[in-house]
Amino acid sequence: MKVLIIVPAYNEALNIEKTIKDIMENTTYDYIIINDCSKDNTKEVCQKNNFNMISLPINYGLTSAIQIGMKYAYQKHYDVVIQFDGDGQHQAKYLKKLVEEIEKNNYDIVIGSRFVEKKKPHSMRMLGSSLLTGIIKLITGKTIKDPTSGMRAFNQKVIERFITNASLSPEPDTLVYLLKKKMKLKEVQVEMSEREFGESYLNPIKSMYYMINMFFSIIFIRAITRKNN
Repeated sequence: MKVLIIVPAYNEALNIEKTIKDIMENTTYDYIIINDCSKDNTKEVCQKNNFNMISLPINYGLTSAIQIGMKYAYQKHYDVVIQFDGDGQHQAKYLKKLVEEIEKNNYDIVIGSRFVEKKKPHSMRMLGSSLLTGIIKLITGKTIKDPTSGMRAFNQKVIERFITNASLSPEPDTLVYLLKKKMKLKEVQVEMSEREFGESYLNPIKSMYYMINMFFSIIFIRAITRKNN
């Protein structure tokens, strides 16, 4: 099975080398870095290490970075695509588990989840995650314990959905859309590390707006899919 790891990167100069070396040491899969016009020297670090990279001339954002990676995967005839963060929090040793669920058990989407076997910690961010879990369960009947996890594997059917629908993003509302389209989803337990360098783009205020946008987007998707059905 031909597997591609898409690593979106924006201002990850201090993390990207460790991330790619982790992938190379713990998997035999191909990878492609989508450098989203970083303002730091992410591009130079990648070039110095001869990493496989597509460097964008403008900062398009995460959705476009993933869309570009999906188009690359489609053109190169990959069977599975894995979304894998460039900030060093994901651990490549778990990726085989995601691919095995697609290869052996015919799942369309497999999420690397922190909460299959463990409870969510008590925090405002995890409260938002729990609310997303609840609304996804209400709308789709499917429980996703870690809906905001950025470690996700997709099969060819999902890759084709991404390249034919530019509105699909690497976010929980897209998972809802795919579930409404009868895609099969599973979560597998993984561990994630703390970010060593840099800061997440989701500060408390942005996190609040993110959750609000997700709620409305998920409700909108429900209305659209019901109408189309």
